[in-house]
Amino acid sequence: MKKVLMIHADKCTGCRNCELACSFSHEGAFQPRHSSVHAYTWEREGISVPMMCQHCDDAPCVSVCPTGAMHVSEADGRVEWDQGLCILCKMCTIACPFGNAVYDASNKRIIKCDMCKGDPECALFCPNGALVYSDDTLAVRNRKKAFAAKFAAAFKEVS
Repeated sequence: MKKVLMIHADKCTGCRNCELACSFSHEGAFQPRHSSVHAYTWEREGISVPMMCQHCDDAPCVSVCPTGAMHVSEADGRVEWDQGLCILCKMCTIACPFGNAVYDASNKRIIKCDMCKGDPECALFCPNGALVYSDDTLAVRNRKKAFAAKFAAAFKEVS
């Protein structure tokens, strides 16, 4: 069964362990700026939210990629990036509605969540269960949609 990263924003404390785990897993060093997950905190509202690629069913980043470097894996439905095909046009970074595909100028690459090839470090090291790697069931999908609607509403109030 396909799996997804479920975000439980109500459990996020903004500790940023997810950023550290991701950067260490991919870079071999604690460099949160090279992490593909970022914990955003709105102090006035008292909320923190870990954000990363949502591996959208109809991913805009895939639709705009002229070379197929950004594509959907047939094996598990993850949105993947192939550095060998990428021309660094950055269209994917513009198209992502969540801002979760980022151009890393220092290493000339796109940074986005790859779900650690099926064993996400961010979920493993989240001390509060704000990130959970779970089966992609209808209940999980409905919870993700409900969270997205709440997040969109909260973001409108903040901006």
